[in-house]
Amino acid sequence: MALVDWIVLLLTVSFIVGYGVWKTWGKQDIHGYLLGGNEAKWWTVGLSVMATQASAITFLSTPGQAYHDGMGFAQFYLMLPVAMIIICITFIPLYYKLKVYTAYQFLENRFDVKTRVLTSSLFLIQRGIAAGITIYAPAIVLSTMMGWQLDTTVLIIGFIAIGYTVSGGTKAVHVTHKHQMIVILLSLIVIAFILVHYITQDFSLIENLKIAKANDKLEVIDFTFDINERYNIWSSLAAIFLFLSYFGTDQSQVQRYISGRSIKESRLGLIMNGIMKFPLQIFILSLGILVFLFYQTHDAPIFFNKTVMEKVKEADSAELTALEGTYSQLLAQRKATNASYVDALRSGDKTAELSFASQIKENKVQEQELRNQMKTLISSVDASLETNDKDYVFISFITEYLPHGLIGLLLAVIFFAALSSTSSELNALGSTTTIDIYQRLINSNGSDGHYVIASKLFTAMWGVLALCFALFGNLFENLIQFVNIIGSIFYGTILGIFLVAFYVKEVGANAVFIAAMITQVGVITIYKMDVLPYLWLNVIGALGVIIVALLLTTILGTKKPEISSV
Repeated sequence: MALVDWIVLLLTVSFIVGYGVWKTWGKQDIHGYLLGGNEAKWWTVGLSVMATQASAITFLSTPGQAYHDGMGFAQFYLMLPVAMIIICITFIPLYYKLKVYTAYQFLENRFDVKTRVLTSSLFLIQRGIAAGITIYAPAIVLSTMMGWQLDTTVLIIGFIAIGYTVSGGTKAVHVTHKHQMIVILLSLIVIAFILVHYITQDFSLIENLKIAKANDKLEVIDFTFDINERYNIWSSLAAIFLFLSYFGTDQSQVQRYISGRSIKESRLGLIMNGIMKFPLQIFILSLGILVFLFYQTHDAPIFFNKTVMEKVKEADSAELTALEGTYSQLLAQRKATNASYVDALRSGDKTAELSFASQIKENKVQEQELRNQMKTLISSVDASLETNDKDYVFISFITEYLPHGLIGLLLAVIFFAALSSTSSELNALGSTTTIDIYQRLINSNGSDGHYVIASKLFTAMWGVLALCFALFGNLFENLIQFVNIIGSIFYGTILGIFLVAFYVKEVGANAVFIAAMITQVGVITIYKMDVLPYLWLNVIGALGVIIVALLLTTILGTKKPEISSV
């Protein structure tokens, strides 16, 4: 990076993080620290909810997902508005009525303390792992692109997130989220304009989109019924269970909207997220399509992870050189085919158009075969090397083709995205540990100031644990999928407990507790067997708790207690 990139990166990150600490500096009571004094307006709630979900993984992985696989991932978010409506009607009013600090306090009123502790513990396990992933994900890519040691990058991201989250609590998270999301969105819009400018130097925008369509990149909705397919219209129906659990029961999201000024403000914030998320996801995926079109007239690397490529070159340069030579010939052929295809479009020659479109598809198949050979070569050199380069596609384009200054701003965006999701997770982990574990089971008679200190210490503790996971963990999936997989293993069971609490009046505490334990073991077993796509684990978990709890209720004959105040 040039000096101007470093200046832009450091000034942007320092200003927004420093502003967040300054705005929230000073003594706070537990209500102010955990809920920000319920001062957040609806648009602050909405942006904070979006920032919590839109981690660096979103901006690193999603364009790469579209580059390789097209727009189909957008189907994942089709049912999000439905989930937001259900949460606005059912979850939010009850949380406000009971004046809870965490979602899991409600479960003790509906069931008992062991159900509350079990559910909060499931949240702590999966969100604690996820916090490590949201630090590790951008760190591994940024370290590669910036020439830093991975451990150094992890520590920088982690310590900044821990610092301002511990300092200012929920209000600091809200203040920084608001400005981070504004910078992120504006920066991505600028990149989109630059990409459109680049690709229209050779062909018009419409002609470029025709090339993308010929490469099967523009299909958003897939109606094919295949239960083993991760992303189609049917799996999007299963995703509603993930959304209900994530936004309705995950404290990292619940804490964002129960800190709103009122029920109305919280509802408006969630509806804002529900309305904007699908178009935003389409936009981010479109950046990946634009990068794909850019590389139709520029030589794309056969593999985008430069660090891995250097290791392969050192170990087996002869085979790599031969493979890259074949790949270069294919790229030249692809350019010629694209040019001929556009000429056919311009002349209106339908026969030639269909012929060249068929050749484009053949080129696509050949390219995939060469990429598979490259992955095989990588594995033969070192089986521990990552063979998935989707997370490197977008940032590789940024660092190689964007003007200096903008590179620094975009790297700041990646840092912000990492900080926004990590700070929300640490804030929620600290709150849940303090309220649902420490206050409820260990020390219920502490002063207000005591619990503020405890919350800060637990937040810092989870931050250190997340850093340890990021420093010593390894990821072998596309990162955006990996996060959803981790959530899906636990979210279904958590959602099932809440659905029973809300809607199945006859089920009591013992039945739902045993049902949750049985179902969680079953979900983990099904995941280990790898017989279904991960999104269906949410459905199995939620329905499993409900069905088993009803069966146990018939056997045990238990009844639910009445809901009281927290």
